[in-house]
Amino acid sequence: MIPSVVISARGEERLSGGHPWIYRADVADVRAEPGDRVIVRGPRGRTLGQALYSDRSQIAIRMLTHGDQAADDRLIRRRIEAAIAFRESLAIDADAYRLIHGEADLLPSLIVDRYGDYLVVQALSQGMDRLLPVVVAALEDLVHPRGVLARNDPRARLLEGLEQQVEVLAGDVPESVAVTEGGIHYDVDLRRGQKTGLFLDQRENRAAAASYARGRVLDCFSYHGGFALRLARAAQQTIAIDISEDAIARVRANAARNGVEIDARVGNVFDDLRGFDRLGERFDTIVLDPPAFAKSKAAIVKATTGYKEINLRALKLLNPGGTLVTCSCSYNVNEGAFAQIVYEASVDAQVHVTVVEKRMQGRDHPVLLGVPETYYLKCFILRKLA
Repeated sequence: MIPSVVISARGEERLSGGHPWIYRADVADVRAEPGDRVIVRGPRGRTLGQALYSDRSQIAIRMLTHGDQAADDRLIRRRIEAAIAFRESLAIDADAYRLIHGEADLLPSLIVDRYGDYLVVQALSQGMDRLLPVVVAALEDLVHPRGVLARNDPRARLLEGLEQQVEVLAGDVPESVAVTEGGIHYDVDLRRGQKTGLFLDQRENRAAAASYARGRVLDCFSYHGGFALRLARAAQQTIAIDISEDAIARVRANAARNGVEIDARVGNVFDDLRGFDRLGERFDTIVLDPPAFAKSKAAIVKATTGYKEINLRALKLLNPGGTLVTCSCSYNVNEGAFAQIVYEASVDAQVHVTVVEKRMQGRDHPVLLGVPETYYLKCFILRKLA
């Protein structure tokens, strides 16, 4: 007998609206074990579909199918095939990109990133963790990687009652992997790097920003120098700042590897922006790509203050006619809220700003309509008027 759950009328209404998650409060009855694939029924007994079940997370149900469609291993493989085929159709100018983007590929809580001949996998729910053997077998058959690494260390796994661990699931994975993006070469630490190694979701935004770069460039929260490395080719001087000594060491190594000059500095961006202003320094291109300031709704007020502060300081440092590339990866601060923050920063800075481009995460990180959680990265390219 296939495991099953019964959800409330409110949960059924949520599903009919297109959202694939059902929260624990809307689960009325459970006849399943943690991580099972379950039949989901409405309060009147109607079969609504099949899903992954978690007994620990507030997201108790993640839908895989609707109606009578079976969520079997063949379905998982077909969706993996479709996700890979879509990425191949994009003709991405890089050998590091996202192959599977969770809910937006109808494979909830599954992340797969490609770094050359190696794959990095994250299973962020009990159900997907149970399915990893099926996933890895399909990936080996379809992609033929030299190695598959599980970066199952995100905090989200703790909410599922799962261990945080990093382990090789197939083949061999070296300590460092060389990849190329838009002609820029990187050495990536897949085991210890942020996310799965690089911030792959900014790839297209880095390319867009490079087309506006000129003069003195300032890259804030630079991490391994993704923006700085792309913009330095068109700049007279490039300064990159990050609070992590390890990250700045990577920037310097990447700059040397690519034959570009970057003044990479360890520093607190908030302090350094104020320091540049006191010294009367000015820039023609500034990039703000901070970490998520609002990882929860409770952090929105503090995050708003932080976003406004760095944008205000950057706009003051920018020469008239200069370009500000400003980003937020906080899902809890939506595009409208982020635009309002930047506008208020411009008012306080007493400058006029136009929006040249509104951008988001790369096409290999698609957004599923009706699921706002899949739209998290906002990127505005702005021009400061004379």
